[in-house]
Amino acid sequence: MTWVEGATGSPYGVHNLPYGVFTHGGRGPRIGTRVGDFVLDLDGAEAADLILAGGALRQPTLNAFLRLGRAQWAAVRQRIIELLTEPEHRPAVQPLLIPVAEVEMALPFEVGDYVDFYSSEHHAANVGRIFRPNQPPLLPNWKHLPIGYHGRAGTVVVSGTPITRPCGQRSTPDGPVYGPSIRLDIEAEVGFVVGVPSALGERVPVDRFAEHVFGVVLVNDWSARDIQAWEYQPLGPFLGKSFATSISPWVVPLDALAHAWTPAPVQDPPVLDYLRDEPHLGLDLRLAVDWNGTRVSEPPFSTMYWTPAQQLAHLTVNGASLRTGDLYASGTVSGERRDQVGSFLELTWGGREPVRLADGSTRTFLEDGDTVTISATAPGPDGATVALGEVTGTILPAAV
Repeated sequence: MTWVEGATGSPYGVHNLPYGVFTHGGRGPRIGTRVGDFVLDLDGAEAADLILAGGALRQPTLNAFLRLGRAQWAAVRQRIIELLTEPEHRPAVQPLLIPVAEVEMALPFEVGDYVDFYSSEHHAANVGRIFRPNQPPLLPNWKHLPIGYHGRAGTVVVSGTPITRPCGQRSTPDGPVYGPSIRLDIEAEVGFVVGVPSALGERVPVDRFAEHVFGVVLVNDWSARDIQAWEYQPLGPFLGKSFATSISPWVVPLDALAHAWTPAPVQDPPVLDYLRDEPHLGLDLRLAVDWNGTRVSEPPFSTMYWTPAQQLAHLTVNGASLRTGDLYASGTVSGERRDQVGSFLELTWGGREPVRLADGSTRTFLEDGDTVTISATAPGPDGATVALGEVTGTILPAAV
């Protein structure tokens, strides 16, 4: 129970307490945590000696706090819970609560590197059937390692940032042409935020996942399918992916997801030793995709074939170092049904089966002015719900 008005029973109750960066009242960006419909100003709380974090909460991004490690993350979280639940702290803390409606959220951390995986068997099989209809849907390596690629950290943006339609080369029957993408798509994903770095040459095994990863964000890895289809062979995604990746403004700590771990799908054939995680667990996150206000899909993250711990182990098995603020994303989250897919490529089966929205209009891929919102929830303690926030973006015309 918390003394904060309206927060008890909220998916942003004290069982959640996600971290973000906000601006308010003309002041520069500062760190806060969400409780109910309020943001607790953690910069102000540390300045008032209500929390001890060595100044890490008095920074314009979360990076210094992320670097502190799990013991300090847990201590700060416990102190915040005390401040929000013990009545004697109310006189000092209440002035630091700001209505969410009055703040503007910023990118919560400075992104180090960005890696995107391809870890949903249902998504990979759907894409294979769409693009390679007369071949096996999964490529031979898919069940042996988490497929991924390095993205562009500089184009990771916070939810609400408008997305300009990208331009590039695409193939036509008369040869390649340059111009705006006409097959602009989404990818509903879950991202993992690295706190504690690792040394170059060091491998991070699966059982050290929680030592390095601080928390979770939602991701929309916007994709220009026509640009991607022409460019990706033989080296993989490039301009079709690198123009924008949106993330939710709230970083939900792993501690808030303690009740969301669930057995992951059985892996057959057995994976190599460095990828064996015991217990083999994924997260029971339930995503939702809204297209211009119409709910079009509800992807289940629990079906993901490769787990977050396996992804981190594979990311570093060659000795690649981790940096504070690194972001790695799950890849498109898709279930086995059409109403559970995380991309419009799958939803419209390559653009051949248009989707009708609530206003009567139909879509295959994104049109200028369209808005997509991805949200998610997870189970919390005692039947509570944990909200992961939302990631939203509106498409602007190409800058040609």
